[in-house]
Amino acid sequence: MIYSFISTILFLIILPFWFIISRFNNKLGYAFLEKLGLNLGKPLDKKSIVFYGVSVGEVLALQNLITKTKEQFPDFNIVITTGTKTGQEMANKKLGEIADYITYFPFDFPFCIKNFFKKVNPEVIIVAETELWPNIAYCAKKQNIPLYIVNGRMSDRTYGSYKKLSFFFKPILKKYTKILTQSESDNNKLISIGANPKTTQVMGNLKFDINVNLDNFSPIEKNNDDKIIIAGSTHSGEDEIILDAFQEIYKSNSNIKLLIAPRHPERNDAVFNLCLKTGLKVGKRSNEDNFMNNDIILLDTLGELSKMYSICEFAFIGGSFNKTGGHNPLEANIFNKPVISGPSTNNFKDIYAIITRTNAGVIVKNKEELINQMNKLLNNKEYYNKACEDCELVFKQNQGALDVVIRELKELVNI
Repeated sequence: MIYSFISTILFLIILPFWFIISRFNNKLGYAFLEKLGLNLGKPLDKKSIVFYGVSVGEVLALQNLITKTKEQFPDFNIVITTGTKTGQEMANKKLGEIADYITYFPFDFPFCIKNFFKKVNPEVIIVAETELWPNIAYCAKKQNIPLYIVNGRMSDRTYGSYKKLSFFFKPILKKYTKILTQSESDNNKLISIGANPKTTQVMGNLKFDINVNLDNFSPIEKNNDDKIIIAGSTHSGEDEIILDAFQEIYKSNSNIKLLIAPRHPERNDAVFNLCLKTGLKVGKRSNEDNFMNNDIILLDTLGELSKMYSICEFAFIGGSFNKTGGHNPLEANIFNKPVISGPSTNNFKDIYAIITRTNAGVIVKNKEELINQMNKLLNNKEYYNKACEDCELVFKQNQGALDVVIRELKELVNI
């Protein structure tokens, strides 16, 4: 393979410079040896199912699939790889107790890949979304290691670039065992740049395969006509926006209540004090306060937010009025609850691209638009009912992806 030969020569030329620069650039040098396929320790003692999610969003997308794979294939090691430090941190946080080994995906040079394969002994490699690595594809094909893309997607912008270079990507795509995409549009784009139509198919979106479990959940008591709004996973600077908006709509909707849940527990006291400044009646979940006697309750307990979405009319998803990139809106949508988000949604941009095509999710630019959308959901019954129906519809259209991948794996390893 010409690319493999040229890339190896280039690798040998740039390696000394890369090493020197990495001493002064922490971002470039982080996990440098691991990405070279070095410092990985002894080879694993049995075959591995290897997952690759480049960063946080891809790791979160793979989370349920990895958990299910561990249950269904106990005789294999579960290896999780990422391409970024934040992805690595998320993998350890969410999947550290499930994975047998977590490391970095190797640089796309034959030497690095050879060392990596020797360490993890892959039975199959599963790549999240659309990461195309020529040498990985070539080496996997040469060693008869099945290579999959799951949750495959391609933005219009990326597609334009890839289409122009389809002569380069076509032979790479042909080496993938199977490409499973999020939608018909993604499917068609990949096929048009060279993916094999026989082995490229729609699977849906893994992020929609989440479970609803209300076991041992005690909802907050409220009056029959109360309407609860949840501000979930708020960050510094967002609480003021939410509280101002709530006070504004409270003037004409005296039966509304607010449950506010800071993303970081260490901010609970500060947020509680902000709530007190509204002059409304404020309680805490940890004190078992309820909405019978309070207008605002601070959710200062751990692990309850995802279940609390079941009791609200709609939710504001935090981390979206700053540069955090937002949090998962599907935790509310799964209960058929519409969501509102600020403009920063890059952590879940694929999800927002789907739900904002309907009324299941709306992105607002500022506090004024937030107030308008909250009022619309509270006072326009036809609009609100349609938004709830849209939540159910997007799940029906996108769920089932996890089972598709598990079936593929079972056929692959003859279970």
